[in-house]
Amino acid sequence: MAPSHQPQLTFQHWRSDLAGGFTAAVVALPLALAFGVASGAGAQAGLYGAIVLGFLAALLGGTATQVSGPTGPMTVVMTGLLAVLTQRYGIEAALPLAFGIAALAGLLQVLMGVLRLGQTLTFMPYTVISGFMSGIGVIIVILQLPPLLGLKLSGSIPMLLKALAGALPGTNGLALLVGGLSFAAVMLYPRRWSKVLPAPLVVLVVGTMLSVIALPQEALPRLGPMVSGLPQLSWPRFPLGDLQLLISGAITLALLGSLDTLLTSLVADSVTRTHHNSDRELIGQGIGNTAAALLGGLPGAGATMRTVVNVQAGGRTRLSGITHAVVLLLICLWAGPLASPIPLALLAGILLKVGLDIIDWSFLFRAPRLSMRTTALMWLVLLLTVFWDLITAVLVGMFLANLFSLQRQNEQQKQASRSLRGGFEPEEAGLLSPQEQQLLRQAGDQVLLLQMSGPLSFGAGKVLTQKLNAIGAFQTLILDLSDVPLLGVTAALAIETLCLDSQEQGRSVVIVVLGDQPLARLNRMGVPGIPGVSLLPSRQAALQHALLRPA
Repeated sequence: MAPSHQPQLTFQHWRSDLAGGFTAAVVALPLALAFGVASGAGAQAGLYGAIVLGFLAALLGGTATQVSGPTGPMTVVMTGLLAVLTQRYGIEAALPLAFGIAALAGLLQVLMGVLRLGQTLTFMPYTVISGFMSGIGVIIVILQLPPLLGLKLSGSIPMLLKALAGALPGTNGLALLVGGLSFAAVMLYPRRWSKVLPAPLVVLVVGTMLSVIALPQEALPRLGPMVSGLPQLSWPRFPLGDLQLLISGAITLALLGSLDTLLTSLVADSVTRTHHNSDRELIGQGIGNTAAALLGGLPGAGATMRTVVNVQAGGRTRLSGITHAVVLLLICLWAGPLASPIPLALLAGILLKVGLDIIDWSFLFRAPRLSMRTTALMWLVLLLTVFWDLITAVLVGMFLANLFSLQRQNEQQKQASRSLRGGFEPEEAGLLSPQEQQLLRQAGDQVLLLQMSGPLSFGAGKVLTQKLNAIGAFQTLILDLSDVPLLGVTAALAIETLCLDSQEQGRSVVIVVLGDQPLARLNRMGVPGIPGVSLLPSRQAALQHALLRPA
């Protein structure tokens, strides 16, 4: 496990940690309520998730200043799971089943941390990350349209859009007004004021008070009563009769939560100039999500905005994240009834801003200037995320991104390789020493020098075949791998096949290899044991060896 340079739980900076944690809690409160409502699990589930996950991830995780709780991407997945489970098993059974999937997802996160997969998860191409994060932002925006219009609709995104088109005549004008004003207020709120009073909290409190004073209770849909008190432990159920949904849902939540968290950890590193422990962070997040599910809380991840707010307000150690959870717990214990008059449209306006912020606008506008392939891949992942599912979007995106990368690598290998014979022009000599040039000219057309450079993947076999097919007769092939630091298995097999074919044609092969890894790979493949094949440590030695071979 990579060493961590994060401070442990101390009280050395307790004043600044308390300030950071309190400020982060103020920012987290309206978002936790809004995410809970948006998911279909209820505002209380969002608050419980922020408390339990926020506390355990801060205590056990690998990023000292990170604040965790329900996030937009995780809420999107839970919303979809609850919609599917409600349709199949009914509203009463849906919640325990969804929490069961969330608990399993937490255990998968712990397993990923134990297996030290933390660093691996961040190797995803940015094009894919941008596509599915923007897709998640679009989903959040679409999910907020019904409450923004005062409508009660649910289902998948295609079903929701279809139902929304038919339900527009039933729009609640007052809800649209409240939601529109809420969105405008959050968008136009002065950034310098947010350091003292975050925009979501101000809009939540002021908007609710004005709606209570100016509008009748029944004029628009409201949050409704919230039970004050501690969450109750309950064992979640697992949809064992629907293993595909169980496994795919758990994997989606685990992967998304882990990626969301680790990206936030990188942001925290850049702000605090420290280094997080990825594997420990996954373990802490996994324990937190499992515990949250057992207590009826929404699963979540490291929250970027709340983490940055925490650091800017003074957070330095784990105490800041723990403080954030304790403050939310106190609010949950004593201020639950105060949340009942909150208009759902007001929360929708706040989340509408969150969804738009998640969309990677800069890359969306910049992608066409990069390449058509990059633009197409990003849009494909985005559309698959919105209209299909996240796992499919990521898998397809990763497959195509790797395929494009291998194609580029193959082209680079092709360009980096070159073949020389005795009649070469002076400008073709490249890095050949004067002695090597003299030996090659002396060899004439009987010797072919084929130079390769860079790591050789399975595309190297195709390059070798193309190069040799374009060249006439020769007696000795010198395969120069002196500039090859890494030799893949497939490339080694291609070299072995080349050597066997040369043996059948009566040609000899001299391989110049310097790197320990390529040499060890060729030895394990048994290439030196093929008749007519020699391994030498330099080009000059290889050319001298070729000249000694009788014509």
